[in-house]
Amino acid sequence: MSTDESAHREAAVARQRFAVVVAGFYEELAQRLKAGAAAEFERAGADHEVFDVPGAFELPLAAAYAARSGRYEGVACLGAVVKGETDHYDYVCAEAARGIQEVALSTLVPCAFGVLTCETMEQALARSGGGRRDQGAKAAHAVISMARLRGRLATMAVGAGGR
Repeated sequence: MSTDESAHREAAVARQRFAVVVAGFYEELAQRLKAGAAAEFERAGADHEVFDVPGAFELPLAAAYAARSGRYEGVACLGAVVKGETDHYDYVCAEAARGIQEVALSTLVPCAFGVLTCETMEQALARSGGGRRDQGAKAAHAVISMARLRGRLATMAVGAGGR
């Protein structure tokens, strides 16, 4: 790819808008995840809009609202589920993951799974801000990458006569 093509693709992303849906059940973790995602969107020159929901179980529905609105190139889903004494953790984690994937597949709008599923609060804190383990930044990066891939494949299809 030429430098001009690369610059054009970067400019195209700069005009793109992404949704970020955030489960606020663990407020401190939610704030840290949002900050990581915001930094990644800023680094990529992309705009984003944040929507708060009560918990991780509500993320798929909020992602569906955003994806189906036609306003966003992708949706980053952020939150945390910390294991407790009951099976509730298992159900919430599984349904959040399944639901977010279902939204992406049914709408063809990229949806990133930025939900921490941790045994302890210490593990969640380690993965919710700064450094290599910043799940908010990783989710933003993933959704930007998938939106770029979708755009690239669409451009290739148009260039090939829509084949």
